[in-house]
Amino acid sequence: MITSAAPPLTPQDFASDQEIRWCPGCGDYAILASMKKVLPTLGIPPHKTVFVSGIGCSSRFPYYVSTYGIHSIHGRAPAIATGLKASRPDLSVWVITGDGDGLSIGGNHLIHAIRRNVNINIILFNNRIYGLTKGQYSPTSPIGKVTKSTPMGAIDNPLYPLSIAVACEGTFVARSVDTNTKHLAATLQRAAAHQGVSFVEVMQNCSVFNDGAWNYAKDRETKADNLLELEHGQPLIFGQEKNKGIRLNGMEPEVVEIGKDCGVEELLIHNEQAKSPTLAYLLSQLRHEYGFPEPIGVLRDIQAPQYELELNRQVEFAKEKSGEGDLDSLLGEGETWTVA
Repeated sequence: MITSAAPPLTPQDFASDQEIRWCPGCGDYAILASMKKVLPTLGIPPHKTVFVSGIGCSSRFPYYVSTYGIHSIHGRAPAIATGLKASRPDLSVWVITGDGDGLSIGGNHLIHAIRRNVNINIILFNNRIYGLTKGQYSPTSPIGKVTKSTPMGAIDNPLYPLSIAVACEGTFVARSVDTNTKHLAATLQRAAAHQGVSFVEVMQNCSVFNDGAWNYAKDRETKADNLLELEHGQPLIFGQEKNKGIRLNGMEPEVVEIGKDCGVEELLIHNEQAKSPTLAYLLSQLRHEYGFPEPIGVLRDIQAPQYELELNRQVEFAKEKSGEGDLDSLLGEGETWTVA
């Protein structure tokens, strides 16, 4: 019997018939477009792909891709995705969340999904504001940010998503920019290929309530001096003329001018495969407000035991040792009694 091979997947295979309802100029459009380009390249059909989201503008995402999807409750997408992956390891599971959804009420679920190394892909849209609820400050809003809920300026110390992911021993931690579609697509592809949890922060613009929050990382005139594009095995070099770098001065990183302050050989070399998270954490702490370029690309990519595989091994071992089990017997055994 001769069978013909299935035709290759295309972006149209993942295109939903739903009207996309984001504000004009929202960075979510660019992220969605990049995702639709990446999904066909993975070779995983739509019926084997699931998007799980929480609450927020980003969480409309499952409606706009023609796959299985769960639009869940505020902050709980990582927990739901963990249960789904544990029961169906054959599925490709993506979590779509935002800085408000994932780092406020969902912060606890996010850190535990990362530390467990569940084989899911977590994409966090960071626009540094609550967009769906109309412009309150979020866990990533900078100190002094004036919003509807902080009319005299935010006084909370902001969270830094990359630092949280690395501190939780995330096995794949990366960052990209919504409008840098080539870089974003490459980052999403690498996240999907990783075996274990992948965490990707996307610098994303909210054109209505926090327009221009990432201008320093997007403007053509300034981005080369404000972004550090990471490349495994290469020195940390940046700048319009590629004449700046980062080296260690004792335990502290510092920006230097190549050829004036030092040679290339003195610069830090990026190693995304380092077992220790020390370098990745250092990179996650480079901040624009401290005079450093901010990293984009893959900070860390290592292998470690996957939660759902270990869990299912234990389940199979228990079945081999004790049999399939019976729920009624389990509920009725031990110290039970009947009330007449």
